[in-house]
Amino acid sequence: MSPKHSVSIVLALLIGFSLSNQLVGQQKSAEIKDRNSKKAKKKTPPPFKWVNPLSKGELKLPGLKHATFESPSMEVEVGYCVYLPKDYSAKENTEQRYPVVYYLHGGRPGSERKAIRLARHIDRHISSGAVKPMIYVFVNGGPVSHYNMPNDSTAQGADVFIKELIPHVDSTYRTIANRNGRALEGFSQGGRGTARLMFRYPELFCSASPGGGGHATEKKISENGGAESKNLQFAEGDNTWDLAAAYAKRLESAKEKKSQSGEPIDLKILVHVGDKGFNYQNNLQWMEHLSQLGIQHQKVVVPDAGHSAMEIYDAKGLEIMKFHEVNFDAK
Repeated sequence: MSPKHSVSIVLALLIGFSLSNQLVGQQKSAEIKDRNSKKAKKKTPPPFKWVNPLSKGELKLPGLKHATFESPSMEVEVGYCVYLPKDYSAKENTEQRYPVVYYLHGGRPGSERKAIRLARHIDRHISSGAVKPMIYVFVNGGPVSHYNMPNDSTAQGADVFIKELIPHVDSTYRTIANRNGRALEGFSQGGRGTARLMFRYPELFCSASPGGGGHATEKKISENGGAESKNLQFAEGDNTWDLAAAYAKRLESAKEKKSQSGEPIDLKILVHVGDKGFNYQNNLQWMEHLSQLGIQHQKVVVPDAGHSAMEIYDAKGLEIMKFHEVNFDAK
């Protein structure tokens, strides 16, 4: 082979190697760009809607249906999902009334579909007879889930739930329409919402189970005069730490009077959290806060469970449901 020919071959190989590296680099760059794009999409929450109908797959969840009601304050339709036990529609049970658990979803903004996969666990335990039949209502928490925004009349998720959805459910379904037949539960952002609303409205619920709530953030809100961030300013005192203290004072006042006028306010409380979840430690700190205030509560710590309502219900859902059942029966 001539020297000139050898040089040509070497040059061709070098050019091919260079082009190959360029292609690999371009491919890697495209893959990184695609991954970043997917991450960006995941981080961007969907636009808020008061009504979020079930998908075809979700319509197959046992006992679950989607419904709406007209909100007097928002002047819009508001969606919710309701789980009805199998014997709700049975001919022999048409006069029977059922207790209700209101479930507050995690995440922001609100959507009544966010926690509905729990219906599989709920139906399994009720259908097997492990726990008595009860209704579950999955709430749309509003633009800033389960919070009222002081300066935004369109973001009043707490009031829409408490003052409008509960009366609607009691007038639409065969519920036990009083405190003895009403419970509150939620996870993550819904755990924060459950903790705040149970202390603000203890006369409405006999039991409450806040799960995996971000109580460190709630403490920050307490310490910063209602500010969670520059863009999120809540009413002063509207957090799980200050409301717990206010509730403790109400309990103490009721004891001193030796008799309570009006509705009872002695809540039965069960805090649930996974020990591998990122809110585990701050839930322990918040429970210590409750203990220091003299607020009695039970706890369920799920070993090896992360920050996931499904993981917790898979392991301890029956225990949480039976907690509500016992308090429904206590009356």
